[in-house]
Amino acid sequence: MGARKSGWMPIDLGRLKMSSLKDRQSKVSMADFARPVQVRPTFRQFLDSLPSMHAADELRKAAGAISKAVGNEKTVLLGMGAHPIKVGLNPVIINAIERGILSGIAMNGAGIIHDVEIALAGKTSEDVAAHLGSGEFGMARETSEFIHRVVSKAYHERGEGLGKAVGEALLMESAPYADSSLLATAARCDLPVTVHVAIGTDIIHMHPEMDGAAMGALSHLDFRIFCSMVTTLQHGVFINLGSAVVIPEVFLKAVSVARNLGFPLDGLTAINMDFIRHYRPMTNVVQRPVMDGGTGINLTGHHEIMFPLLIAAVLDEIALDLAR
Repeated sequence: MGARKSGWMPIDLGRLKMSSLKDRQSKVSMADFARPVQVRPTFRQFLDSLPSMHAADELRKAAGAISKAVGNEKTVLLGMGAHPIKVGLNPVIINAIERGILSGIAMNGAGIIHDVEIALAGKTSEDVAAHLGSGEFGMARETSEFIHRVVSKAYHERGEGLGKAVGEALLMESAPYADSSLLATAARCDLPVTVHVAIGTDIIHMHPEMDGAAMGALSHLDFRIFCSMVTTLQHGVFINLGSAVVIPEVFLKAVSVARNLGFPLDGLTAINMDFIRHYRPMTNVVQRPVMDGGTGINLTGHHEIMFPLLIAAVLDEIALDLAR
């Protein structure tokens, strides 16, 4: 028979055993609270004013891991989609390259498109909605001609990866805004940049100059170079900035290659940064690669705010270490 639906007597709450708030364990105390910053604070004062919990602590942890890796001359790799370029982060990333924070960069195919457009014209990111109906979307001639010419030459003559080939071409041809290009800066600083292309995802794949064999060969060479970089991530740091699918998938395969070949990756700190939580970055960056020993960190927020904040925190940590 089921429970009675009527006739229940209200329970006597006066019989409850009470405890003291003072003795109870609590997750939050005033010591963890944020503190109002003073007028015109230093960055360290601002950072110290943040609450000692959740994302603020994760930010400090991420900055500490990166600064420690840099101080110990361990590898720090930045994996990224194209969105960080489109929201104006090239100067921040270039500064991180020039200061020796980054050991290498991996980007998706759209990354070279937006970076090349910045280098050639000082602008990028067309209005897709305005051009799609007329069939003009993705038809910018200069972008495609430059990249495909570089790809063809590298494939047939030079035998180098896609990221290096494009970066060196921007320098050799004195692109007007090369100083604002990630690829050109990396080539100038001899920093490896690998590009991981998914055929059909980028506007240049629609153009008649597209050579799938050449593009695939250069991108596959870059994958192998990226795998080599990942083998050095023991006690290092990998950052996924704004790639929801391609870079997390590529990173996971590179981790498998490294471990298959006997390279230890213990002590790895894997950081994911995006403005929403995606399945693959959380699984393939934050969780799976560090299951056998390491730390996964997820920082959710707009790239144009969170990444400059992280790099500023790293530079502050490095300065503090040097001052000690």
